[in-house]
Amino acid sequence: MTRRVWLLDAPSNIGLRPLREGHVPGARHLPEALRAHGLATRLDAEEAGRVEPPPYASVPDPITGYRNGQAHIAYTTQLADRVGELLDDGRFPLVLGGDCGILLGPLLALRRRGDYGLAYLDGHADYAPPRDRAKAHGVRNVAGYALRLATGHGPDGLTDLDGLRPYVAEERTVALGYQWEPEDHQDLASEIFESSAIPKFSSEEIRTRGAKAAAEAALDVLEDAASDGFWVHLDADVLDRGVMPAVDSPNPNGISLDDLAELLSVLLASPRVVGMNVAIYDPDVDPDGSAGASLVDALTTAFASSRTP
Repeated sequence: MTRRVWLLDAPSNIGLRPLREGHVPGARHLPEALRAHGLATRLDAEEAGRVEPPPYASVPDPITGYRNGQAHIAYTTQLADRVGELLDDGRFPLVLGGDCGILLGPLLALRRRGDYGLAYLDGHADYAPPRDRAKAHGVRNVAGYALRLATGHGPDGLTDLDGLRPYVAEERTVALGYQWEPEDHQDLASEIFESSAIPKFSSEEIRTRGAKAAAEAALDVLEDAASDGFWVHLDADVLDRGVMPAVDSPNPNGISLDDLAELLSVLLASPRVVGMNVAIYDPDVDPDGSAGASLVDALTTAFASSRTP
């Protein structure tokens, strides 16, 4: 495919918890940092503006059960409106986050228009609920449950905007690159994710099968003739912490940069893909910029190799 990319900034970080008193997560600086490494020029991208996020706060919300829940509802709608404008104009949005919670905006925009799928490239499943739900109520972080919310599990205010629950069906969603750490099974009901209808390719399976084969298997789901297309979500923590330490939860068993580029190149070569978002990279903890530069290299390699002459 040959397509012009339109960069849209959505630098919301309200889906993340503060790591310490007074901390403001640096994922809000992702768009500027990736541009500083030449992303726009290397992709020959157009600028689509910015959807200004609410200021960062760490506010419990007992109504939605999620930190900053009401702010997320408002921001999801605003972002959906802008992504929808780009889609209506035949553009290919590349949305630069922010945290994973920004995904709800593009998915709502797509759900308003039809029935779409989702390639979810993330080092975490972002789906399994906490085992102690009462303790977590009000302070869950949207970024940590983005896939669960996107597939319709959660409060109406976050999962049923415009009466369109779910924004994407589990059967049309493919999880790529997730892995479990031992404590995850203690804190999260991981078995609920494993038994869900979501097709799954863990980081280990991607290494075993090969990135190209895993992406092609994902396309068997995502290119279903009954769907209208699909969106790609990329959380930088799908990468191994050896090459991507600049995230809030570095992944000890992540995929390589080469595997990421190959996964994306196969997905982006599909005529059915309609847009993509990038999330979680935190330039505040990447002092020499090397992790950001590597991420931009992988993105530009993927887009270049997906394009036909």
